[in-house]
Amino acid sequence: MYMEEYRKKCVSADEAVKVIRNGDWVEFAWAATVPGLLDDALARRKDELFDVNLRGGVIITPMACLECDPAGEHFTWNSWHLGGRERKMVQKGQAYYIPLKYSELPRYLRENVKTDVVAIQVAPMDAHGYFSFGVTVSHYAAAIEKARAVIVEVNEDMPSVHGGYDHAVHISKVDYVVEGGHRGLPILPSAAASDLDRQIAEYVLPEITDGACIQLGIGGMPNALGKMIAESNLKDLGVHTEMLVDGFVDMVEAGKVTGMCKKLDRGRIVYAFAAGTQKLYDFLRNNPSVAGYPVDYTNHPFIASQNDQLISINSALEVDLTGQVCSESAGPSMISGAGGQLDFVEAAYNSKGGKSFICLPSTYTDKNGQLHSRIKGMMTYGATITDTRPTVQYVVTEYGKVNLKGLPTWQRAEALISIAHPDFRESLIEEAKQLKIWRKKA
Repeated sequence: MYMEEYRKKCVSADEAVKVIRNGDWVEFAWAATVPGLLDDALARRKDELFDVNLRGGVIITPMACLECDPAGEHFTWNSWHLGGRERKMVQKGQAYYIPLKYSELPRYLRENVKTDVVAIQVAPMDAHGYFSFGVTVSHYAAAIEKARAVIVEVNEDMPSVHGGYDHAVHISKVDYVVEGGHRGLPILPSAAASDLDRQIAEYVLPEITDGACIQLGIGGMPNALGKMIAESNLKDLGVHTEMLVDGFVDMVEAGKVTGMCKKLDRGRIVYAFAAGTQKLYDFLRNNPSVAGYPVDYTNHPFIASQNDQLISINSALEVDLTGQVCSESAGPSMISGAGGQLDFVEAAYNSKGGKSFICLPSTYTDKNGQLHSRIKGMMTYGATITDTRPTVQYVVTEYGKVNLKGLPTWQRAEALISIAHPDFRESLIEEAKQLKIWRKKA
């Protein structure tokens, strides 16, 4: 029924990108879904295009249109969340970060920003005329609502994924279809968990009980915890998360995840986007136990908190003695982004029996080999505050965990110093005294 319309809209990548004009804003790629053919075709148009703003995030593969234009005269990359490649581009002045609270991203697209063209990768069209967004649901539907033109690049290897809503686009809303054949999906190996990561995870694991609903961030420590959960005696766990990674598949295969205690999406694993190994992509394909949702559903604190015992585990770069958390920059230098960390910090605390954990090693070593504390009297100059101090619940290092909720500044300082590296505790006490947040006891 829909194949005739499909065939009429089928064009080459070079033909499709002709719809992009000077000055356009293009929603282009997220994580494992870079549209490679469209990217190459756009690069071939470099000399005839100027001031084209591309938006996306968490880029894990090279992009031809950015590599061919290192001066940024033709294409500017604007990132909702920095991956490693984007981080280097920002340092060179070739890319820019867009501050966000991830749960609000679809609203930004509907109400606040300009979107001229959407050019994304999708799964093959089904018999009903729908293209599944596959491993990235996130915010694509909102961008499509506002765009002048919509281009989909069909990847035969993109898994078609079950969803809640806004997880697919109908052929009637698509202007151009580019057939990509079998292109595979980029592999994002799980970050290796260090002994330090495992030490930190061991403080969190006892806080998780049967029937809990899990959200894990990205990185070695959440990966370590995922493996520990898979090897634990926990049962009937649920998943409601922003990013789906291999660790969740391990938990499912170990029989730990049933989702039967969830208040929302009972029996289903809820996510906004996924990136990992082929094991993860195979797990997603036509799996009725998985539900891809837009991020204003997965991350909205009111929605996520309706699941009881929501456990949120995320990483940080530094914490000051009043409990402010920086998870996105080293001083003024951007490292990643806010993502949905604050969303889940708030959601977990507001969940019945829920708990939020900010996890970080107590120290780091700089390029000169000097050791520094990640728990600081005051934030590094220029550091971005990701989680404000009233929102933070548990902070965890390899030296223990503390709950900051309801504590005055002197008790917060005392608690955080107790989990700092022992070599820095005396100097942190001196800083706390100078900041008037250290209480002399009898």
